[in-house]
Amino acid sequence: MSVINKKKNTRASGPHLLLRILGIVLLSLSLLPAVQAQSPDGLRWVTTWTASPSTLPPGMLPEEARGDAYQDQTLRMIAHTSIGGDMVRVRIANTHGNKPLLIGSASIALQTQGSAVDERSLTRLSFAGERSITIPRGGFVISDPVAFSVPQMGNLSVSLYLPQASGTPTSHSTAFQQNFVSAAGDYSMSGNFEATETPAMWQYLSAIDVGRQDDITAIVTLGDSITDGWGSTESANHRWPNFFARRLLDDPDVRDFAVVNAGLSGNRVLHENSPRFGENLLARFERDVLALSGVSHIVLLEGINDIGMGRAGTAEEVSADEVIAGYRQIILRAHDRGLKIIGATLTPFEGAAYYTEAGELKRQAINAWIRGSSEFDGIIDFETPVRDPAQHTRLLPSFTTDNLHPNDEGYEAMAEVVDLELFAPDN
Repeated sequence: MSVINKKKNTRASGPHLLLRILGIVLLSLSLLPAVQAQSPDGLRWVTTWTASPSTLPPGMLPEEARGDAYQDQTLRMIAHTSIGGDMVRVRIANTHGNKPLLIGSASIALQTQGSAVDERSLTRLSFAGERSITIPRGGFVISDPVAFSVPQMGNLSVSLYLPQASGTPTSHSTAFQQNFVSAAGDYSMSGNFEATETPAMWQYLSAIDVGRQDDITAIVTLGDSITDGWGSTESANHRWPNFFARRLLDDPDVRDFAVVNAGLSGNRVLHENSPRFGENLLARFERDVLALSGVSHIVLLEGINDIGMGRAGTAEEVSADEVIAGYRQIILRAHDRGLKIIGATLTPFEGAAYYTEAGELKRQAINAWIRGSSEFDGIIDFETPVRDPAQHTRLLPSFTTDNLHPNDEGYEAMAEVVDLELFAPDN
């Protein structure tokens, strides 16, 4: 970029030149791809697991959803990794809290069964060398790196002790994973405890990074309940991104990737719907995708809720062109960060509670654009392997129980159709 002022045909000098150079440097740094997360000793951080907040900011919540959730209790949450590593750090978020959140102590371990962990692996987490930390309202913290052997495709247990009234929790409310809440007390360094609650949601824990010395990067699967895993078996990790991660790791001819799930049940590209379905995709994209470590690719599968839920309020009814315009914004922002983004066709939904013939025409128009446009860096056709051959507007009956979400077999079929060459280094 030149520092010549063409209009006056003069050169910037002195403080003006310094400011312009500084601006160029800052702009260049801001545009570096997410894969540039590397420390001076060559250690690179890559996100192996994530959970996007499905809650909403306090100002968007009804009054009854703003109370204190926990006090003097330990939360033990189970996270299924994609890739492994020899170092670990976790991200804890108070993104949608209505007051500061005190973490009294925290730990990480290998889950054995239920709330029990392998006590030999039980490791305390710290924050700038301290056991406890207060997270401001709307903020998040990252724990200090710690040596820990993280397995690939294994279950980690992250425990958080909350000594004071927590306020409104930042949660992922449709985890399809059993987690554990204790009675009163700090059980963060205990091998097991008797759970008083077993919520199928992740709370406060938003990401786990592994430290590696190689060039492995992360693929973020971005979408709604079909990516989140609605309809899959609880605690079995049978979401389509889980099956996809296993395919990548099992194929010796394809480089390894982390596969992380940024799906949110009920989520929409352009609007919100409920206090449990999260902020719209355009609003959450930076936080839920670009802020993760070591990201190189995105797979986008979202839009069916914009079609179906929009009819509940005419002010939120959207056209196919409006959804496509939302896609284009996500594509632009991904490319600005040097990331590749793969578009996925919307799956059939006739028979679902919010199906309409007008909505089906929108789905077909969006899919036609995805297939025919060159704006994505690649295409995954999820529609074809799960649709009923006898009626293309419906899911195959053996793949669904509600005509909207696939089951375990349907999610596996989706993962099997992904062309792994889309993620080859020379593609």
